[in-house]
Amino acid sequence: MEVEKKLEEMGYTLPQPPIPGGNYVGAVQTGNLVYVAGVVNRLPDGGYTAVGKVGTQVTIEEGYAAARQAILNSLANLKACIGDLDRVTRVVKLLCMVNCAPDFGQTPQVANGASDLLVGIFGEKGRHARSAVGMGSLPNTVPIEIEMIVEVAD
Repeated sequence: MEVEKKLEEMGYTLPQPPIPGGNYVGAVQTGNLVYVAGVVNRLPDGGYTAVGKVGTQVTIEEGYAAARQAILNSLANLKACIGDLDRVTRVVKLLCMVNCAPDFGQTPQVANGASDLLVGIFGEKGRHARSAVGMGSLPNTVPIEIEMIVEVAD
């Protein structure tokens, strides 16, 4: 439980896994890879850290915080799938979809909210490949949705 201890030291609590909003599961393991479904910045009380488009209704800083909450939700789904986050050997890839204004060009700065937290938790094995792309809309007008691929030990 070293990863969760590190999270607590950083001031974060792992939430309960979010309930899927459709006919899918939160994460699927095949071999040593786990594919974590897209998650948003939903809070345990059902609200969101922010709602709206980054660059108009949501600031970059609010988007960064939303990405951090989304990755905490991703980690909750991952833990539900593999049982122990200490099994993570490498965060392989993130897809960060940012709900933003058409001319917004700072999607990487928003996605850094997730990436910075993963590196803070896992160190070098938290460094990952990443895409940070702008979207015209996302479910419930949230500012970010993140998918993750992780390698785990047997």
